[in-house]
Amino acid sequence: MSHATAFAIGHFDVAGPDLARLGDFYAGVFGWRVDPRGPGYAQLRTPAGSPDGALVEQPESALTLGIVVPDLARALAQATAAGGRVEMPATDNGWVIKAQVRDPAGNLLTLIQQ
Repeated sequence: MSHATAFAIGHFDVAGPDLARLGDFYAGVFGWRVDPRGPGYAQLRTPAGSPDGALVEQPESALTLGIVVPDLARALAQATAAGGRVEMPATDNGWVIKAQVRDPAGNLLTLIQQ
């Protein structure tokens, strides 16, 4: 993920059980480039000016937005105070530091510290 504007959508994940089929769909319908990066994971390259995403192999389908935040600890506290709940605590995956929260309706969001 390139340096993105705070509170903008900086990334997204598309999850499902069949990555080959998902990759064919997004490449065929939208022309997005699919770059396999290992078992169960591929990057989605979208047109310039829009956030890139990923295909993630999971048994259930899901679409998760990644929101860029300047202060991850503060964003987690604010999400909890606003009725959300932390699903995954702050984690450094080697590329970014991120966490996941659910909004009051249960939608999953990934918070990505710049």
